[in-house]
Amino acid sequence: MGILQIAIVIGILVLLAKPLGTYLYHVFSGEANRTDRLFGWAERPIFKLIGLRERKGMTWKTYGLSFIVTNIVLVAFGYLLLRVQKLLPLNPNGIDNMEQTLSFNTVISFMTNTNLQHYSGESGLSYLSQMALITMMMFTSAATGLCVAIAFIRGVTTKGKTLGNFYEDFVKAHTRVFLPFAFVVTLALVALHVPQTLQPTITVQTLEGADQQIAIGPVASLESIKHLGTNGGGFFGVNSAHPFENPNPLTNVIEMLSMWCLSAALPYTYGLFAKNRKQGWVIFSAMLILFLLFLSLVYTSELNGNPALNKLGMDASQGSMEGKEVRFGIPMSALFTTVTTAATTGSVNNMHDTLTPLGGITPLALMMLNCVFGGKGVGLVNMLMYAILGVFLAGLMVGRTPEFLGRKIEAREMKLIAIAILAHPFIILAPTAIALATELGKAAITNPSFHGISQVLYEYTSSAANNGSGFEGLGDNTAFWNITTGLVMLFGRYISMIALLAVAGSLSRKQWVPETVGTFRTDNGLFVGILVGTVLIIGALTFLPAIVLGPVAEHLTLR
Repeated sequence: MGILQIAIVIGILVLLAKPLGTYLYHVFSGEANRTDRLFGWAERPIFKLIGLRERKGMTWKTYGLSFIVTNIVLVAFGYLLLRVQKLLPLNPNGIDNMEQTLSFNTVISFMTNTNLQHYSGESGLSYLSQMALITMMMFTSAATGLCVAIAFIRGVTTKGKTLGNFYEDFVKAHTRVFLPFAFVVTLALVALHVPQTLQPTITVQTLEGADQQIAIGPVASLESIKHLGTNGGGFFGVNSAHPFENPNPLTNVIEMLSMWCLSAALPYTYGLFAKNRKQGWVIFSAMLILFLLFLSLVYTSELNGNPALNKLGMDASQGSMEGKEVRFGIPMSALFTTVTTAATTGSVNNMHDTLTPLGGITPLALMMLNCVFGGKGVGLVNMLMYAILGVFLAGLMVGRTPEFLGRKIEAREMKLIAIAILAHPFIILAPTAIALATELGKAAITNPSFHGISQVLYEYTSSAANNGSGFEGLGDNTAFWNITTGLVMLFGRYISMIALLAVAGSLSRKQWVPETVGTFRTDNGLFVGILVGTVLIIGALTFLPAIVLGPVAEHLTLR
């Protein structure tokens, strides 16, 4: 039954990929279509308000500068709001202003689409902060990532010298994608008993006669964009394990599909831009193969139970249920874990800190690879980066100048791709080493053994991959952790985005090379294998030693 449940959810996703991918193509292709008539009336006043009359195309430098400046303005606004939230309205519970290093971490976290939370949402933020800042940044950060992905697709598939107009893409991402989709998902969640209210905390009397405070609020609206935008930050501290965020198996499926479907649709969108749908299915197939490999690892590991308890002769027929909700069980917990780290969402319906050591490799590895579906656009862009690298390596082996979609891959592109590939492990492994070597870092570790290494490694991996989930045994609300993870989130978001926009800009300026009989094909099963192999080899070379020191060593001590 568990495998059947998983197969049904994956089957629904595959069925959604084509229509959603086609819809995204119509939104951003620039060709006249029905979405213009549906949403044009709402967009025209916005374009007029921001002075965007001609909507001229931008070079990669202008496009990148535009999204960075937009993000800087939003970060400044968000930081100010958190520092004075006590003085602002919509704070019926009297929540105090947020401490400065935690404010820095929080605003960077949500602007970079990470949503790493070193605080508990119901006690750390006012309703105004939850809605005006957190929910707003969930929309804007997701829209930014989607815009960069579309710009990259334009750069590698079209013959023009521009990547589009960032502000036009940014508005369309809100009006045509995230706002209407979030509205529909919000209504579905409210119908399934997820709270949506501005009432203050409820005081109830327990069976023992004591008073208990139950936090509520505008939960459903935050949940919808939290998953659609692959944000992950929960209204409550325990995230989607909380019965108010995720009350039943049906809401669980809706939330998984919400965070997965748009990322899974983007490869098909890419195929439509490339005028070759097979190109899109190749990328999708490579992502799905990697996804199934890591899903199998966490599912079987959790199903087999904890090795230490199994040695004692305890009944392991239910699997390792520590840290999991009974209403979801092993199958839906394992699938949620894989989806949320593959899609770099960070939402959790079980505590990743309590996964078995081998099961914990899955979320770690997916964030380290950061290309298996990924967040809004990030996964596709990173996978296309690996595709270009795969073409380059294949070209070297046969002695030909490598070509990708009719463009020659030369030294400039490979240098930029090298920067993106090397930056990701560096900003994970270097801070991890610093944290493990200093008292400021080690003081937060609650498990001094190999699991403590995994806790630290997971925290920085989640930050660099803009995921936001954590091995929550780490006491990370300190100035050291707030500042270091904040910087890792910044570098993890913007270094790769800027480098890959530069790659797209470089490719867009190249002359089109006609296909010949000697051209290496990138739209067949062979290239799927090359792409999967490239991702796994690069990932193993950079991260396998760290995984051996953490989860693998912990597993060996339990046997």
